[in-house]
Amino acid sequence: MSRHATVTVCVALALLTEPVLLFRVPTGPPDPETEPKEVVSKAIQALHEIFDFDDVPQKTVSHKKAPQFMVDLFNTVADSGGITRYPNILEGNIVRSFEDKVPSGRSLYYFNLSSVHQNEKLIKAELRIFRKKQSTMPGKSFVHHFGKIDIYELMESGIKPWRGNLISSRLLPLHTQGWEVFNVTLTVSKWLLDSNSNHGLLLVFTLPTGNFWEASVGRFTKQVRHPEEARGFLVLFSVDGRKGESTGNMPLPADKTSPSDGSSVMPFQSHNAVHSDVQGNKHRTARAAPGNPETPVTSCQRLPLYVDFEEIGWSGWIISPKGYNAYQCKGACPFPLGEGLRATNHATVLSIVNALKLTREVHTPCCVPEKLYSINLLYFDDEENVVLKQYDDMVAASCGCH
Repeated sequence: MSRHATVTVCVALALLTEPVLLFRVPTGPPDPETEPKEVVSKAIQALHEIFDFDDVPQKTVSHKKAPQFMVDLFNTVADSGGITRYPNILEGNIVRSFEDKVPSGRSLYYFNLSSVHQNEKLIKAELRIFRKKQSTMPGKSFVHHFGKIDIYELMESGIKPWRGNLISSRLLPLHTQGWEVFNVTLTVSKWLLDSNSNHGLLLVFTLPTGNFWEASVGRFTKQVRHPEEARGFLVLFSVDGRKGESTGNMPLPADKTSPSDGSSVMPFQSHNAVHSDVQGNKHRTARAAPGNPETPVTSCQRLPLYVDFEEIGWSGWIISPKGYNAYQCKGACPFPLGEGLRATNHATVLSIVNALKLTREVHTPCCVPEKLYSINLLYFDDEENVVLKQYDDMVAASCGCH
């Protein structure tokens, strides 16, 4: 995410932030002491643009259940607050899953890919289908242990299409069950370039004797006890150009501080800048303000800033997380700048010139994020497909004087 986008996020959050540093949007009658409705509306619209939410559903879809693969992928990539665990786990920065649109009981699979944006570059596409354990057919002794599954790209539409292009084939054991994953990147790439060429896929199961079954008969069936958990789906891994040079994909230590406790202590910091509450407060309270010797000036520090998706009105389609702690950097950068403020050389020069009053045009250094981490969101799009998207530079990991 660019610095301009980061500033936009800060402005949008600031417009919607209460004194307790919780990101909340007024839901009751207008309060003269709060921001006007049009300001709140513009702030939420700015957040929509930052999160690139132009394909979200207009109604709540919380009754639907996300594919377990997508939930597991989110939990692998991110912690409970959505912050990226480790660098480069995710291929690209967008993962889209598409449900099969063909009724159960047939071996045809069709996926509507209209929600894929034109600026997204496909990295990989996977067909995921559930293979059920093969049982003996009535009146027959079943002695085969393996069968062959062929996947065809259909070249025409219709109830019983006959023309197809073989795109994948493999031998599979018949007496075990589980998910099978097929790489269909080339075929899906063609569909994205020309949507009219997307007629779906056909699965054909063949026994060693040469007899073939449709995949549904061969136990690649959609008729399972929990179809929402085992039905076939297509997964696309892509990148949309937002991913750039960023500190966002970095390991993040566990945050033990509640996002709403109002604490001014940094839950984690690199370089041992804050050792404990007591030690931290010793160097975060600077000299008194010149005009009021009784009022201490708080040095640059990181404060909680929790973004609550339910308060914004996004909880109906965001699956996880329910919110995240963006944090904010606040406080003074007084002279002299200590090591705990992690000041740049430029900021140190500014503070010296300002302290010596060599010119009135020199401002004091500002307390700003020093490192930023990325977050991940799992949500439903307007076609009720599940999307996992990663956003760079969304969490202030540490603060410093710059």
